Amino acid sequence: MVQKLIEKFKELYGGEGEIRGYFAPGRVNLIGEHTDYNGGHVFPCALTIGTYGIVRNREDRRIRFYSVNFEKLGVIETSLDDLVSSKEAGWTNYPKGVMWAFEKRGMKLSHGLDVLIYGDIPNGSGLSSSASLEVLTGLILKETYGFDVSMVDIALIGQDSENNFNGCNCGIMDQFASAMGKKDNAIFLDTNTLKYEYAPVVLEDAKIVITNSKVKHSLVDSAYNDRRNECEQALKELQEAVDIQTLGDLTEEEFEAHKDAIDSEVCRKRAKHAVYENQRAIRAVEALKAGEIGTFGELMNASHVSLRDDYEVSCEEIDILVDLAWKIPGVIGSRITGGGFGGCTVSIVKNDAVDTFIDSIGKAYQEKVGHEAEFYVVEIGDGGHVI
Repeated sequence: MVQKLIEKFKELYGGEGEIRGYFAPGRVNLIGEHTDYNGGHVFPCALTIGTYGIVRNREDRRIRFYSVNFEKLGVIETSLDDLVSSKEAGWTNYPKGVMWAFEKRGMKLSHGLDVLIYGDIPNGSGLSSSASLEVLTGLILKETYGFDVSMVDIALIGQDSENNFNGCNCGIMDQFASAMGKKDNAIFLDTNTLKYEYAPVVLEDAKIVITNSKVKHSLVDSAYNDRRNECEQALKELQEAVDIQTLGDLTEEEFEAHKDAIDSEVCRKRAKHAVYENQRAIRAVEALKAGEIGTFGELMNASHVSLRDDYEVSCEEIDILVDLAWKIPGVIGSRITGGGFGGCTVSIVKNDAVDTFIDSIGKAYQEKVGHEAEFYVVEIGDGGHVI
C-alpha cells in the first residue's frame, strides 16, 4: 500500500528529495457515546484502517494537497499565508485547520509541503475519518518542523481545529483515540481530566464487527451542535440546584433527585443520556476487566436504547441493523457508534456466529432498506505513527 502511494506521489510531484510516510487510524467507540463533551468517560479503540500521508518539504510557502480518494479534484494548491476556511477548499480544510491551530500556538510553519493523502475509512461511516486526518496532519507537522508536542497535544490541537476552524463542536474522543491508540487495547478516558488507562480487549471467542448502514443523514453536524447546546443548557440549570462542573459528575441517583431543575423536557432527556451513559461506560470497563462479556454486551444494548430514545441520534436504518443483530444467537451486544444519524453499528459477535450475522443481516437489511450494508470484522491497532 505505502509503496503504491509513494509511486503515485512521485508521478504527481516528481521523485527528488526526501519523501516521508505517516499513518493515523480511525476509531470505533465501544461504549460511552456523546459523553466526551459532557465531562464523562469514553471507551474507544483505534482501528487498523485510517489515513496515510506521503509528504515532502518545499522551499517556498506553497502547500500542494492531493487525495487519492478524490482524484477528480486533482492537486489543490494553497499557501501558508492563506490558512482560512473556505467552501472551495473542500476536504483540505481539515489539514489547513490543524496548520492554523499550530500557528495560533506560536509554532510557525517555515516552509511549504507537497502532500498526498489516502484514507481507507469508508466515507461518512462515523469511524472518524476527519479526526484521523487531523491527527495525521499534526504528526506530520511535529516531525517535519521539529515541534515539541506530545500525541495528547496533537489530539487537543486537532479538536481545536475542528471546533474553531471547521465549525463542528466535537469533543476530544475521536482525536484522542486516533493519536493514543494501542494495539489490542481500548482507551478508558475521563474526558474531563484527560486521565486515561489502556484496557486489554480480551474477547476470547468473539470478534468486533462494524456494520456500515451506508447512509449519512445530512443533519449530523447541525444536530450534533444542537445536542451539545441542549446539554449545556441542562447543565446550567442543574448547577442552580447542585454543585457540579459537568454532567459527568452526577450519578444516576443524583440526576433523578435534581432533574426537575431542568425546565425543558428535551434538555432533560439529553442530560439523562449523558449521565446514564457515563455510568454505563464505567460499569462496562469493570465488566470487561472481570471477564464478564455478557454484562458488557447488555450495557452496549442499553446504550443504543438511550441514544435512540433520550438522545435521539439514531435513525431508521441504524435501528433496523441493531434490531436484526439483537435477534441473532451469538450476538453479545450491538449499538450505534459515532455521532449518529447514520454511519455504523458496533457489535460483539461470537466467532461461530460471525458468518451468520453477516449473511442474515445483509439479506434482511437489503430487503428492508433497498441497499446493501457493509461489514468489517476489525482489529484494534496502534495510534498515529511514522511509517
